[in-house]
Amino acid sequence: MEAYQQVLDPQPPHRQDANAYWADKIAEVMRDQFGIKPKVNTYSYWTQYPPAYDLIPLPNRYKVPDFTKFSRQDDTSTMEHVNRFIIQCGEAANRDEFRVRLFSSSLSGSAFSWFISLPPNSVITWADLEKQFHKYFFSGVHENKITDLVRLKQRNDESVESFVQRLREVLNKCYSLVLDDRQLADLAFQGLLPHIRDKYASQEFESLSHLVQMISDQDIKPFEPKRAWNKKVSFVDEAVSSDSDEEPVIGLAEWVKNKKLMSCPFGHKEPEEFAFDITKAGRIFDFLLQEGQIKLSPNHAIPSAEELKKMKLQMAQCNVSQHK
Repeated sequence: MEAYQQVLDPQPPHRQDANAYWADKIAEVMRDQFGIKPKVNTYSYWTQYPPAYDLIPLPNRYKVPDFTKFSRQDDTSTMEHVNRFIIQCGEAANRDEFRVRLFSSSLSGSAFSWFISLPPNSVITWADLEKQFHKYFFSGVHENKITDLVRLKQRNDESVESFVQRLREVLNKCYSLVLDDRQLADLAFQGLLPHIRDKYASQEFESLSHLVQMISDQDIKPFEPKRAWNKKVSFVDEAVSSDSDEEPVIGLAEWVKNKKLMSCPFGHKEPEEFAFDITKAGRIFDFLLQEGQIKLSPNHAIPSAEELKKMKLQMAQCNVSQHK
């Protein structure tokens, strides 16, 4: 009771420190009277891999590189980081123990916090660590798929070599895609311009390099798309014969989109050999124009029969005056 009274008698110097004061006094009594020490919050260091890994000496004259850090703050994928880490490890990448031991040096921020939170001895092999790393951080957002490769097409002004290089860059981010060399070459071939595919359709390619080597850009002409069919048609005045020196009268008309089939009322019904009869050109033109199958330009006016006679007479007079 005396000890207890000794604890209660003194008063703390300030009320705001009362809790800390009484806590110290109670801890002092427990230590002196009962030999009990209060529990102190301590943090111990542990390794996520077997401690024996730290005892394995690194290769002779090996210098730990300044690894590129993965922090999850940028768009670097886990696959990209792991591959870069293994390359930067150099000679140390030949052993699982060194990979596991050095991997934490390539992490920062939340990624490093994740690593040190792993339970002790939870990572035995490099495969274990890589699997847990991908499982926690991999999102798949920046991974390309085979559809991204199929959609790639060679541009009209792009060489075969440039197209294949562009395909390789997309392929580098297809982390889970497995294709052999022939399949990649066939995939690239399908993306080439049509006239190149037609020229090398019978050729087989073993790899992308083989494809670039076989298809020389010097032999490839720039691709020119097929021109659209000109719907405009010309007609010649039937009154002008081929033996005449007179200049023919040329007109232009345009076909009208119409799926309705038309039969020519003045054609022969008996079977006959097909040929173009120049004497019926004018009548056929007039018939098509009347039925709306062709149309003239907005500012075009068809001359009357009287005007056509005057035009022919003037042309004949010009020809006579030129021969005098």
